[in-house]
Amino acid sequence: MSAIPNIPESVVRAVSSSPDEVKSNSRSDVKENGISYVEDATVTSTSLPNAGSQADGASHKYSWKLHGATVENHRPIKVIVIGAGYSGIYCGIRIPERIRNFNLTIYEKNAGYGGAWYENRYPGCACDVPSHSYQYSFDPNPAWSSLYSPSHEIRAYLNRIALKYGVDRFTRLRHEVVNCVFDEDEGKWHVRVKDLTSGYEFEDVSDVLISARGNLNNISWPKIDGLQSFKGEIMHSARWNEGYDFRNKRIGVIGSGSSAIQIIPNLQRLPDTQLSCFIRSPTWISPPFSEHLFASLGLVDFNIPPSRIQQFLDDPQNYHNFRLQIEEDGNNIHGVTIKNTPLQLEGQRAFEKTMRERLATKPEIYNKLLPSFAPGCRRLTPGPGFLEALCQDNVDFVSRPISRIESTGVRTSDGELHEIDVLVCATGFHVSAPPPFPVVGLKGRTIKQHWSKRASTYLSLTTNDFPNHFLMLGPNAAIGSGSLTMMIESVGDYIVKCVRKLQKENLKSMCIKGERVEDFLEYADRYFEKTVFQDECRSWYKTRIEEENGGGGKKAVRDVITGLWPGSTLHCMEALRSPRWEDYDYEYLPEPEDNVTQGVDSRPAGTGDKRRVNAMGWLGNGWSQNQVEQKHTAWYLEPRFLDPMKPSTPRPEENAEFAARAFSH
Repeated sequence: MSAIPNIPESVVRAVSSSPDEVKSNSRSDVKENGISYVEDATVTSTSLPNAGSQADGASHKYSWKLHGATVENHRPIKVIVIGAGYSGIYCGIRIPERIRNFNLTIYEKNAGYGGAWYENRYPGCACDVPSHSYQYSFDPNPAWSSLYSPSHEIRAYLNRIALKYGVDRFTRLRHEVVNCVFDEDEGKWHVRVKDLTSGYEFEDVSDVLISARGNLNNISWPKIDGLQSFKGEIMHSARWNEGYDFRNKRIGVIGSGSSAIQIIPNLQRLPDTQLSCFIRSPTWISPPFSEHLFASLGLVDFNIPPSRIQQFLDDPQNYHNFRLQIEEDGNNIHGVTIKNTPLQLEGQRAFEKTMRERLATKPEIYNKLLPSFAPGCRRLTPGPGFLEALCQDNVDFVSRPISRIESTGVRTSDGELHEIDVLVCATGFHVSAPPPFPVVGLKGRTIKQHWSKRASTYLSLTTNDFPNHFLMLGPNAAIGSGSLTMMIESVGDYIVKCVRKLQKENLKSMCIKGERVEDFLEYADRYFEKTVFQDECRSWYKTRIEEENGGGGKKAVRDVITGLWPGSTLHCMEALRSPRWEDYDYEYLPEPEDNVTQGVDSRPAGTGDKRRVNAMGWLGNGWSQNQVEQKHTAWYLEPRFLDPMKPSTPRPEENAEFAARAFSH
């Protein structure tokens, strides 16, 4: 029952407090750290009920003052995001949606949205997982032209999303971050930025720094003697020369990863080309993902006919059911990543059969390409047309090691010179690595130094000694099975909760404890021991590290998985659902000098001149923002909030929502 009786409505309307009146009556001042304080909140102990008497009969003055903000405490907060691909765009949507009184800037070095999808423009560049699973959950695209949509469609989709949700308001294209330094005294990040159009450099400052650069960003050139001596055209798959004419050319391609698998069949089909494909590493080529689903829809290949696209556009439920099937398909194959499970063993036999059939005319290539490791140890790709291209007369499959590169071609270990006109390096990226610019955390330590042994994170999204710094698609963030975009959304939602916690609770900084980073690494290492990812293969999922092995300074070398999340997508979504705030260390914004009055010494023992901070100050002035704004003051009875809270009858435990997804704190 309310402590205050009902007041006649006429009185309420006559004297209802406006926001200005509330501020006036509380005489609050806003300080430089964004916290407001109520100047008349200081009370004496003798004025409190049941205060009793003091030995000297004197009034005992409390030194702390109420904050003048409402309990929601929307103090100003600034966020800088690096990168405008899938992750950066998601931040540009959710931060404005969920954080009030924010200042957001997204710096993107490219001239458009998309990140890796903006940069990768090689022929055949496409999604190597079903596109209908590689999109934002809240804004699906029913018009993908293929199960594996080309990169230009993904770029167009991301650009449309960015404009549709106003992400362009916060984005500065062709602005490259060149340096980031955390100021411990301020609790802020100082970010140096270069305008690539003008060349002008400037500094921006933020409370929070989010790295949304992703893994496939810092290109890796092959470390081969003589690379720079080649006199012909040379390009990396992520720095494609779109103006170069490959027709009537002798083409060398180095690599056997996802990019090479897409590039080779597209160059092979060009008129009068001759390809030398330098493929040292065996690799699995999987049957196309969701192949049986496409067959059930009567689709003969992976191109989606206009009639089917129109059906998806006209019937959203039909498209939703299609998406649901693809998502369930991807989540149900997690067992293929665990060694010696029935699904893994049966899957390997199916892969072998498919590869043997597709290489029937060149069995010698099958013998060289077939790996000894399990499927999935290296990134799997369906590679439509790749194996068939290797069987063509204008393709030379070269498995001998490269000795060096000369002015006119590539010389292999058997002494043969393979003369070429153009060299394509499909050699991937430096992944699970520090960014190519300095990021300086506590005590002047750079993240490059911090990760000198191995990339170490907590739940893939932050690391110790770098306060208020969060990562998206950082180390241990890619997915072995399931939807990557759901991983991105889950990480983004977690980070937005951290931003809100910093804002609401007057936190100067939050930093993950080093022990929790060590715990996560230990968990990940134990998890991967029984997976296919730990097999003997060359993969960007792995990092080779040296460790102490007993006494005498002996070193042991082992591979650790730094590229993948230790579990499935569904596992990741649940793990990130409810942050464990106890895993972080916190520092509060200081109380201003005039918030300590004479009387009780408000400094805890051993802190010198550092003023005591009331960690419950975020409770504010006893008001809710809704009351101040006189809006939604009974929000808990609005149907949008009430309906999901209705228990099931007659057995609440049969709630369908919690049957589909367990309740979490």
